[in-house]
Amino acid sequence: MAIQRIGLTGGIGSGKSTVGRVLVACGAALVDADAIARKLTAPGGAALTELASRFGAQVIMADGAMDRDYMRQLAFSNPAVKEELEAVIHPLVGREALRQSGQAVAAGLACIVFDIPLLVESGRWRQQLDRVLVVDCREATQLTRVMARNGLARETVEKIMAAQAGRPQRLAAADICIYNDALTLAALEVLVRQLANRFGL
Repeated sequence: MAIQRIGLTGGIGSGKSTVGRVLVACGAALVDADAIARKLTAPGGAALTELASRFGAQVIMADGAMDRDYMRQLAFSNPAVKEELEAVIHPLVGREALRQSGQAVAAGLACIVFDIPLLVESGRWRQQLDRVLVVDCREATQLTRVMARNGLARETVEKIMAAQAGRPQRLAAADICIYNDALTLAALEVLVRQLANRFGL
């Protein structure tokens, strides 16, 4: 069976990361775009020099990492800053994702899951994937989960959600959808393990 390349996406608080963890437990390789981006902007990360050059030394904190809160505020308040930030980060994420997926192919794994929060928005990932798996829930559920999990104010979560694709846009891009609104973690895991069989796991 040919290797399956599955794009995994969903709005913040949808349960996407949990779905990714279960698929990994079933034997999939996970290429996590957010984790790659965090590494690129951590102390010593490959994106830091370019970020400081474009946005000023104040974007780097005393510990040497990018100030994520500061950059988030800048990007939310100015679309041009958001575009410039993505122009630095996205190509680096793409290269590292390609390297990691190459390792999974070389290791003979049956399935690679690409966890990409902005899969629908980017427009460039779809042609590299066999199927897109969307984890969906109501926006009210997203708000409740993220406020409880991250301790963020409602307004901050609403801004994050507004910057992401809306539910109709994500669902239109889905080949498979998990509706994770009122599922227990155990029920979600059962669903994902059933799906894993379809992915050759």
